[in-house]
Amino acid sequence: MTKFLTTAALALALGTGAAAAQTTLFFGEAGPNRGARADAINFFADEVERLSKGDLTFDIQWGGALFKAEAAKSGIADGVADAGTIIAVYFPQEMAGYGIADLPINNPDPWVGMKATDELMRSNEQIQQNLADQNLVYIGTFTTSQINVGCKGATIDSVDDIAGLKVRGVGAYGQAFADQGANLVSMSIYDAYQGMDSGLIDCSQGYSYVVPALQWQEIIDSYTILNWGQVGALGVFMNKDVFDGLSEEEQTWLMEAGRAIPDELGEILSVENDAAVQMMRDQGIEVVELPEAEREKLVEAGSTYVDQWQQTAANVGIDGETLMSEYQSLIDQYTQEVEDQGYPWTR
Repeated sequence: MTKFLTTAALALALGTGAAAAQTTLFFGEAGPNRGARADAINFFADEVERLSKGDLTFDIQWGGALFKAEAAKSGIADGVADAGTIIAVYFPQEMAGYGIADLPINNPDPWVGMKATDELMRSNEQIQQNLADQNLVYIGTFTTSQINVGCKGATIDSVDDIAGLKVRGVGAYGQAFADQGANLVSMSIYDAYQGMDSGLIDCSQGYSYVVPALQWQEIIDSYTILNWGQVGALGVFMNKDVFDGLSEEEQTWLMEAGRAIPDELGEILSVENDAAVQMMRDQGIEVVELPEAEREKLVEAGSTYVDQWQQTAANVGIDGETLMSEYQSLIDQYTQEVEDQGYPWTR
């Protein structure tokens, strides 16, 4: 098994107490060191170092230096890195339990989604065992935030408006659009600007903070807030052999830092998403909030993909129906918390 000779591994091999002095872990991230997720990863690493008073640190390798996104699961499980980011959509079978956070259900709030996902991943024994069988330990979760759609030369005011549009879609959200008559075009989000500019596509699904990042405001005429769901099955995982070799105190530091991610990233996304929507309004872009009745049509359209996910989960020994019930309950719980107390950063 290929493995970096981290301070932790060296200490274990020598049977010394060196790891108690300082442990450096290698972290693999396929994305660049910029943007909301990078900010959350840096926060996580800084939080681990703070909690441990410098005894436990990360050496973060950005931009796929250790492995690309589609090789992250094996890269971490096999020890190419001690920890790193796994995006579940690349591993629909192996990460079936985690994939629940990607489903097109009524789950648009980034903080609520992350908190519900985080608690589910920590508490559900089926998921824990499935990950352990793959030599993985769950540490913390991210989200891309809710899926919305920007269009050039079109406006989506209702589900009926989707029919006939050429749309760059995202996973099950794109497929649900196709079920409503959209013509799906396979395209990277980074190519959506050129696609809309050239007429290759009319619209692109994406996230509010992506609009200024990719300069969509220069090209789109309308932006529809779907209030539908999010892509939330991406987060920090660790090699179980390495994790089990750490002290109980070190494991606690990692888990505490992982639990703190939703509050930090939730605030980042809230600020960036709100600023992006206001920027679009200021520039005269029509911002539409899909009516509740229309949103419910999308949630219903997504139910097919929830059923498909449940079958995938069953194939790996996970009771998808029970898991979905638990997840929905957690979403309701944290939604109520926001209604009663507001978000943590506003309290």
